Amino acid sequence: MAVQRIAIGSPGEAAQPDAIRAAFAEFFSLLIFVFAGDGSGMAYNKLTNNGPATPSGLVAASLSHAFGLIAAVSVGANVSGDHVNPVTFGNFIGGNITLLRSILYWIAQLLGSVLACILLKFAAGGMETTGFSLSSSVSEWNALVFEIVMTFGLVYTVYGTAVDPKKGNVGIVAPIAIGFIVGANILVGDAFDGALMNPAVSFGPAVVNWSWTHHWVYWVGPSIGAAIAAIMYDNIFIGDGQEPLSSSDY
Repeated sequence: MAVQRIAIGSPGEAAQPDAIRAAFAEFFSLLIFVFAGDGSGMAYNKLTNNGPATPSGLVAASLSHAFGLIAAVSVGANVSGDHVNPVTFGNFIGGNITLLRSILYWIAQLLGSVLACILLKFAAGGMETTGFSLSSSVSEWNALVFEIVMTFGLVYTVYGTAVDPKKGNVGIVAPIAIGFIVGANILVGDAFDGALMNPAVSFGPAVVNWSWTHHWVYWVGPSIGAAIAAIMYDNIFIGDGQEPLSSSDY
């Protein structure tokens, strides 16, 4: 059972060279992903002079996030497993990474997101980075359900294509599958709550713009969705007879 494999880790784990390299890999992956995804939103606002969202803009947001995530997952996969958050939490619940290494990853991911937004704001001449908010007809609880379900789909896809020891050749297409599920979820949820599925992605713009409205939704929803996906996939499809891969194996 997944929760039985949860481990805290050793006190010196964060200082080990492989852990430090992995943290840097997560940092740069988040920088790449947020710069591409958030940057596309800024470019759209500039082209439309901050006009209303359009179907074409939604498709553009979906594609930019999908392509950016495919690249971000691919470049660090051999170093850290390239979690790009919230997969880190799902892997912790599944016993694939220790709590101390998870914390190291989370810090690196948050810093990568913040730096991406700082660079975007500077490069765009002071233009505000794209923030995330709920549409007028969506409550915080509605958005919470969106984030839970979308993140469940994301982490479930990660487990099926990258974590499952039986994945075989499917692992080759893991970055593409992960990018596609994020792109598809953006088509579903962007008009309602921004479709983040990732606390780190919401954290960078929140820090740079210093706007924290509804911010808790983008932490609680993805965390719950990631945990449910990890526990369900591990117990139903991996089971006690097989050990999932460690975070450095995919």
